[in-house]
Amino acid sequence: MLKFWKKKPTETTSEQPAEHGRTPPADATALDNASPVLDEARAEIAPAEPAIVDEPPPATVAEPAPAKRSWRERLSGSGFAKGLSSLFMRHPKLDDDLLDELETLLITADVGVEASTTLVEGLRKRMHKREFADADALLAALREALVAMLVPVQQPLDITGRKPFVVLTVGINGVGKTTTIGKLARRWRDEGRQVMLAAGDTFRAAAVAQLKTWGERNNVPVIAQGQEADAASVIFDALQAARSRNADVLVADTAGRLHTQGGLMDELSKIARVMKKLDADAPHEVLMVIDGTTGQNAISQLRQFRQIVGVTGLVVTKLDGTAKGGVVFALAREFGLPIRYVGLGESATDLREFDARAFVDGLLPATLARA
Repeated sequence: MLKFWKKKPTETTSEQPAEHGRTPPADATALDNASPVLDEARAEIAPAEPAIVDEPPPATVAEPAPAKRSWRERLSGSGFAKGLSSLFMRHPKLDDDLLDELETLLITADVGVEASTTLVEGLRKRMHKREFADADALLAALREALVAMLVPVQQPLDITGRKPFVVLTVGINGVGKTTTIGKLARRWRDEGRQVMLAAGDTFRAAAVAQLKTWGERNNVPVIAQGQEADAASVIFDALQAARSRNADVLVADTAGRLHTQGGLMDELSKIARVMKKLDADAPHEVLMVIDGTTGQNAISQLRQFRQIVGVTGLVVTKLDGTAKGGVVFALAREFGLPIRYVGLGESATDLREFDARAFVDGLLPATLARA
């Protein structure tokens, strides 16, 4: 491992020495000379130990990608999917009882009361007008109604146009944030992009170690400092490093911040503020990772994070297990924020770009006969 961006004493005119035996790139030199901007940024961040660049071994070869399983294979075990299959098997005929149970199922699957009621009442009116010949026809109508709720938030993340493109990831503890970062690094590295990671979750030593493991696995450098280091300082140094190395994308981890902890949320706001000293538009994406099993709690979490740091995109994880799945619809209806990715399993290829129709198809039985 190499010492990287080691800071000199404050009285020294050059705050950012070159790497050992190398001449600083032009853009790094320009940054060092822009002392008013850097001094203002550094006034906000605590003095920190030198950043460490965790360089993976040159010969590291990423693990081969396992075969992708279909959305239906991944989602069929969710509570939402099981409930819908069971409902239509128990009620193969069209009647109000079927729709009443459907409404209850949607609500308990975290779709939300208002959205569930609106959807079911629309189906009820059509049923009374005899628009559906049988339950299969109603199932098809339900499928289209659910897809229509999600299509507006089906917006893939475009990381072109900025260099480095800075992604700041946020979310509470346990949602799979660091793992998501590792999977994103693998995806973008496989696309031939130069990726760097910033270990900004300095509250947990395990988080830094986990991110370094992902870096080694994907042959991606990780910028890190010690535990309890100032997160804003780590990410500031990482952005400088990404600029000097001409990286395509920088993904920054942050500590799992409970939306009820004001001090931690203030620090998250500070990270975004300090990054803007180097790039006025950074971060270019604030990606919030949400655990699909948390249900309606995700709504209040997102509301607070959005207010503090301006969330611009979502990743919903753990949808392949016990997640009810309906929270995806609730998030789409409540906020309309782009859902960039969903987590459908443990492997790197199980982080999928969100596809509204594939998601709904995975939750609903194909037909009643094959349910």
